[in-house]
Amino acid sequence: MSKLQNSNPEHKEGPVATAIEEQTAKLPSDLFLWSALGSMAVSLFLQYQGDQKRSLFVGQWAAPFLLLGLYNKLVKLEGHD
Repeated sequence: MSKLQNSNPEHKEGPVATAIEEQTAKLPSDLFLWSALGSMAVSLFLQYQGDQKRSLFVGQWAAPFLLLGLYNKLVKLEGHD
């Protein structure tokens, strides 16, 4: 068991969070990195095509993909309750 799991035993994850963590742990971490890079590439292409609004919209997807990848990595390393 890790230190994070033992630091506060009275707080447990709910069934929804546990189910999400079990499913996301099955995804490769590279998926989120490539998704972020892909969204940046699509954003650049849309900007080049002159579609600024869609370019900005798609370009904002990179940060959430990277955050999801970080969450995925933490779940894999630390697990859940």
